[in-house]
Amino acid sequence: MARTIAKDHEAKREAILKTAAVFFAEQGFDRASMGKLAEACGVSKALIYHYYPSKDALLFDILDTHLTALVDVVETVARQPGTASERLRALIRAILIAYRDSDAEHKVQLDALSSLPEDNQVHLRALQRRLVACMSECVREIEPERFKARPELLAPVTMSVFGMLNWFYLWYKPGGLVDRDAYADIVADLVIGGLPAVCAGAAGSAS
Repeated sequence: MARTIAKDHEAKREAILKTAAVFFAEQGFDRASMGKLAEACGVSKALIYHYYPSKDALLFDILDTHLTALVDVVETVARQPGTASERLRALIRAILIAYRDSDAEHKVQLDALSSLPEDNQVHLRALQRRLVACMSECVREIEPERFKARPELLAPVTMSVFGMLNWFYLWYKPGGLVDRDAYADIVADLVIGGLPAVCAGAAGSAS
């Protein structure tokens, strides 16, 4: 007879994922134990293993859930109508909003993804590439002719945008002078306003 899934199964799984993300972010994935995690979750170690056969499986689910949701948001925003500048601004803002309440997942992604088995990494890095592709296309549309002439600049500019967004969680303080919306505008202004200078400077140095 098939085992019945409890009505609160998904809610418990989500609670474990959220607590585990915070726990791994604070303790470090390599140093974190499943026993201490169970204590942090307020459940038994056996219950953790009921949902996840290993710490790697739990980490993978944290990152897969986080990145899949982020890809859905980013790809939806990138398809919206508007000018190139409007789409880039909307994309930058959407990423920062998606990071809200997900700082732990984001930190674990940056710190611990490489700890997973190779097949898990391949899957997660494919999701990351989809994020990069959306951003890259939005950046390219700002200065299409200049990037056509200097295509090698697109990747470093795109990753510089992610650099500004990815480390926001390190210094951002709720209630501070700059909120997520304001910071999104700062990043967008730096990119949109700075691209002509970057492309012109690179063209000059190459001549």
